[in-house]
Amino acid sequence: MSAADFAFLIAESDPLPEWLLAVLFVVIGGGIGFLIVWALTRHTRRVAHEQASELIEVARREAAVAGEEMKQKVEAEIQEKRAELNREFDRREIESDVRLREIRAHEESLALLDYQLEQRQERLNRENAAVKQARDAIRALSKSVRKRLEGVSQLDAEEIRKQLREEVQLECQDEIRALRRATLEKSEQELQNDARRILIASMQRIASKPNNDLTATIIQLPNEEMKGRIIGREGRNIKSFESATGVTLLIDESPQMVLVSSFDPVRREIARVALDGLVKDGRIHPASIEEFVKRAQEEIELVTTQAGEDAVAKLNINGLHPEIIKLLGRLKYRFSYNQNVLDHSVETAFLASVIASEVGLDPNVAKRAGLLHDIGKGVPGELEGSHAVIGAEFIKRFGETPIVVNAVAAHHEEVRPETVYAGLVILADTISATRPGARAESMTSYIQRLGRLEKLALSLEGVQQAFAIQAGREIRVVVSPQEVTDDRAREIAKELRKRIEAELQYPSTIKITVIRESRFTETAT
Repeated sequence: MSAADFAFLIAESDPLPEWLLAVLFVVIGGGIGFLIVWALTRHTRRVAHEQASELIEVARREAAVAGEEMKQKVEAEIQEKRAELNREFDRREIESDVRLREIRAHEESLALLDYQLEQRQERLNRENAAVKQARDAIRALSKSVRKRLEGVSQLDAEEIRKQLREEVQLECQDEIRALRRATLEKSEQELQNDARRILIASMQRIASKPNNDLTATIIQLPNEEMKGRIIGREGRNIKSFESATGVTLLIDESPQMVLVSSFDPVRREIARVALDGLVKDGRIHPASIEEFVKRAQEEIELVTTQAGEDAVAKLNINGLHPEIIKLLGRLKYRFSYNQNVLDHSVETAFLASVIASEVGLDPNVAKRAGLLHDIGKGVPGELEGSHAVIGAEFIKRFGETPIVVNAVAAHHEEVRPETVYAGLVILADTISATRPGARAESMTSYIQRLGRLEKLALSLEGVQQAFAIQAGREIRVVVSPQEVTDDRAREIAKELRKRIEAELQYPSTIKITVIRESRFTETAT
């Protein structure tokens, strides 16, 4: 029975007391409230269940994403560790190769020394055998002479030996002294003649190239309008070009001409090639500038690499590291007193090889050291030390033998030469640099060098006059005899030599002569 039927029955029946009606209405209201509460509770549970399911699903997805991220992070760390281990392995392998090459070089040097010692020992054995044979012959002759003398004289053997020794010493003393002096003079003269013959033959076998004329790097323009296009609006094009190439563009009133200025000849050549391309193309803006500069850098890199390979192939040298060959090619754009450094290195290698062949040394080692002796001039960057030390450190890093490394480091005698090959490189470098026509200077720099030389001498205390003569190869200094003593004059010569070596750049050598004299003049009337 429903609540409506129950209410209808109540209405049709006899009237009930009010308290009973109130109880009935309370019971009915409580049931209806219970039903409503129960329905709301059920709905709330269903909604909570659905929300819990959604939260669980979201948590599951977040956990899956976090797990994937953690997995990727762990894999990335594993890859990084693996790459680091590979780099460490490669470094260890390179170090082991370098040490193996050094060990092999030491073994070769020891083998050569062993061979030379064996040859020397054999020669000494032969000489000892000859000396022993001659000594035996002399003893036999002495015995026969002694017997004859004892037969014809009543003197004993000791007295006869003493008299013979005194007579021989008196008769032969002057002859022995003269013979020894003649032998020494002859040996020294023969050594000088042989050295002069070897040097002349070596220089005559080298076909020297004329020196290169250094001029400013000038770019010719088709018209004056091109200058404005190179500069660009508010100078943005020229600023972009200078920033990309590292050079300075000088644009003045010179007609149809732009000057490229830089201390680095490789950068200057890159700028020249890039600006030529931009002028021919006609489109000059920051984007095209970067494109042409990058293209020029690639072109110059190919040219320098090819120049290094050509030099190595010309000398028939094997086993050079590619980085050494590439750095050799950069010397193509470097000059020393108008002498191309790459041509000078090749010429030095030829001279060292020829001289080594003449004196019985290994020409390949001498050739290798001669080619690499100036490689430090091509090392980019500002490094401390001379180019000889920098070049030696560079080739040592790429596995060159200690003999070659020492020859490169010692070719300016900043490091003590340890082998004969270092002396050969010093000699070949000097010949190549000082031969007629090898190096040249402009008239302006020549006059400035002479002026600086005289000014440096006049800055010393006690110097009255200074004259640079023989094209700057000699300076004569006249000092005041009242202020400067003989000992002080000698010290002035040494001090001036040190200051010239420290402050001036000059080819070959400079002779310093300090003159101190007193003159007393009287005139008779």
